[in-house]
Amino acid sequence: MTTVKFGKSGNRIVSVECDGHTGYGVEGEDIVCAALSSIVQTAVLGLMRVAGINVEYTVRQEEGYLKAVLPKNLSERQTHDADVILSTLLLGVSDLYEGFSDFINLEVK
Repeated sequence: MTTVKFGKSGNRIVSVECDGHTGYGVEGEDIVCAALSSIVQTAVLGLMRVAGINVEYTVRQEEGYLKAVLPKNLSERQTHDADVILSTLLLGVSDLYEGFSDFINLEVK
Protein backbone atom coordinates (compact mmCIF):
# COMPACT_ATOMS: atom_id res chain seq x y z
CA MET A 1 0.00 0.00 0.00
CA THR A 2 1.15 3.53 -0.76
CA THR A 3 0.55 6.23 1.82
CA VAL A 4 0.21 9.74 0.43
CA LYS A 5 0.40 12.55 3.00
CA PHE A 6 -0.36 16.17 2.20
CA GLY A 7 0.97 18.60 4.79
CA LYS A 8 -0.89 21.87 5.27
CA SER A 9 -0.09 25.21 6.83
CA GLY A 10 -3.37 27.02 7.32
CA ASN A 11 -5.35 26.45 4.13
CA ARG A 12 -2.28 25.86 1.95
CA ILE A 13 -0.71 22.55 1.00
CA VAL A 14 3.01 22.89 1.72
CA SER A 15 4.27 19.32 1.35
CA VAL A 16 3.51 15.96 -0.18
CA GLU A 17 4.99 12.62 0.84
CA CYS A 18 4.44 9.25 -0.86
CA ASP A 19 5.72 6.07 0.71
CA GLY A 20 5.50 2.47 -0.45
CA HIS A 21 4.29 0.50 -3.42
CA THR A 22 0.57 0.08 -4.02
CA GLY A 23 0.70 -3.68 -4.52
CA TYR A 24 -2.06 -3.56 -7.12
CA GLY A 25 0.03 -5.49 -9.64
CA VAL A 26 3.48 -6.92 -10.13
CA GLU A 27 6.40 -4.52 -10.36
CA GLY A 28 6.58 -2.97 -13.79
CA GLU A 29 2.90 -3.70 -14.49
CA ASP A 30 1.22 -1.94 -11.55
CA ILE A 31 -1.05 0.62 -13.21
CA VAL A 32 -2.15 2.19 -9.92
CA CYS A 33 1.44 2.76 -8.83
CA ALA A 34 2.29 4.12 -12.29
CA ALA A 35 -0.66 6.53 -12.25
CA LEU A 36 0.13 7.75 -8.75
CA SER A 37 3.84 8.15 -9.50
CA SER A 38 3.12 10.03 -12.71
CA ILE A 39 0.83 12.63 -11.20
CA VAL A 40 3.00 13.22 -8.14
CA GLN A 41 6.21 13.53 -10.17
CA THR A 42 4.49 15.82 -12.70
CA ALA A 43 3.30 18.10 -9.90
CA VAL A 44 6.81 18.32 -8.43
CA LEU A 45 8.25 19.07 -11.88
CA GLY A 46 5.58 21.75 -12.35
CA LEU A 47 6.50 23.36 -9.04
CA MET A 48 10.18 23.45 -10.00
CA ARG A 49 10.16 24.15 -13.73
CA VAL A 50 6.91 26.03 -14.34
CA ALA A 51 6.49 27.89 -11.04
CA GLY A 52 10.25 28.31 -10.54
CA ILE A 53 10.13 27.12 -6.95
CA ASN A 54 13.24 25.63 -5.33
CA VAL A 55 11.45 22.61 -3.87
CA GLU A 56 13.28 20.58 -1.25
CA TYR A 57 12.71 16.96 -2.23
CA THR A 58 13.90 13.45 -1.47
CA VAL A 59 13.44 10.41 -3.70
CA ARG A 60 14.23 6.79 -2.87
CA GLN A 61 13.00 4.98 -5.96
CA GLU A 62 13.60 1.45 -4.68
CA GLU A 63 11.34 2.11 -1.69
CA GLY A 64 8.72 4.01 -3.66
CA TYR A 65 9.40 7.11 -1.58
CA LEU A 66 9.13 10.77 -2.53
CA LYS A 67 8.81 13.81 -0.31
CA ALA A 68 8.59 17.40 -1.53
CA VAL A 69 8.41 20.46 0.71
CA LEU A 70 7.83 24.05 -0.34
CA PRO A 71 10.22 26.70 0.96
CA LYS A 72 8.71 29.38 3.20
CA ASN A 73 9.90 32.41 1.23
CA LEU A 74 7.68 32.24 -1.86
CA SER A 75 6.66 35.24 -3.91
CA GLU A 76 2.96 36.01 -4.29
CA ARG A 77 2.98 34.51 -7.78
CA GLN A 78 4.84 31.37 -6.66
CA THR A 79 2.38 30.97 -3.78
CA HIS A 80 -0.52 31.15 -6.21
CA ASP A 81 1.10 28.74 -8.67
CA ALA A 82 1.98 26.27 -5.91
CA ASP A 83 -1.60 26.41 -4.60
CA VAL A 84 -2.98 25.62 -8.06
CA ILE A 85 -0.50 22.80 -8.73
CA LEU A 86 -0.82 21.16 -5.31
CA SER A 87 -4.61 21.51 -5.18
CA THR A 88 -4.78 19.84 -8.58
CA LEU A 89 -2.46 17.09 -7.32
CA LEU A 90 -4.74 16.53 -4.33
CA LEU A 91 -7.73 16.21 -6.69
CA GLY A 92 -5.89 13.64 -8.79
CA VAL A 93 -4.72 11.60 -5.81
CA SER A 94 -8.21 11.79 -4.25
CA ASP A 95 -9.73 10.48 -7.46
CA LEU A 96 -7.30 7.55 -7.51
CA TYR A 97 -7.99 6.93 -3.83
CA GLU A 98 -11.74 6.71 -4.47
CA GLY A 99 -11.21 3.92 -6.98
CA PHE A 100 -8.33 2.12 -5.29
CA SER A 101 -8.60 2.70 -1.53
CA ASP A 102 -7.39 -0.85 -0.86
CA PHE A 103 -4.04 0.18 -2.32
CA ILE A 104 -3.72 3.88 -1.40
CA ASN A 105 -3.92 5.54 2.00
CA LEU A 106 -4.58 9.29 1.80
CA GLU A 107 -3.90 11.73 4.64
CA VAL A 108 -4.34 15.50 4.61
CA LYS A 109 -3.08 17.25 7.76
